[in-house]
Order: sequence, then C-alpha cells, then structure tokens
Amino acid sequence: MSENEQKQKVTKTGVVTSDKMDKSIVVQVDRIIMHKMYRRYIKRSAKFMAHDETNSCRIGDTVEIVESRPLSSRKRWRVKRVVRRAVGQTVATGEANA
Repeated sequence: MSENEQKQKVTKTGVVTSDKMDKSIVVQVDRIIMHKMYRRYIKRSAKFMAHDETNSCRIGDTVEIVESRPLSSRKRWRVKRVVRRAVGQTVATGEANA
C-alpha cells in the first residue's frame, strides 16, 4: 500500500442505548449470523462507546460510527452521522422557545 492510499475505516450502524455521559454515547450493534451446527440464524449484539462531539445523539437514535484512534480507555469510535432520529425526539439548538 502506497502513501497516498489510506486504509478504509470500519463503520458500524447501531442504536444509542445511553447518552448520560458528556460527549460520549453507548451504541448497541446487532448482527445476524448463521449457527454452524444447526443452520439457524441467531442474533448477536455488541456495545461500543463512541465519541459524540456535539452531544446531539439521544437514546433510540440510529447512528453510524467509525473507528478512530483511542480517545479514552474504552472509547475507540466516533459518531459519523445520525442515520435516523428516535420517534418523538428533537435536538436542542440552544435557543429558548418563547
């Protein structure tokens, strides 16, 4: 691989399960695999901590995360974009509605 070519970063899509931390969220990523012996599909899930610079993600949002350098002891992902907002959720813009 030459200097001009960059490694493609891994992206995952999942649902936000926690947004209680400052600039951090927990994303649950589900995947479906086939059982080797029984040939049935089973669901596996994993949780990833991701960096949310703007604190815009809320619980229930579907987000796309991308791998990055280590940001803390458990945080290795960043929020790339919000794919779909949770039903009934709005993003706070910092303006007071009068």
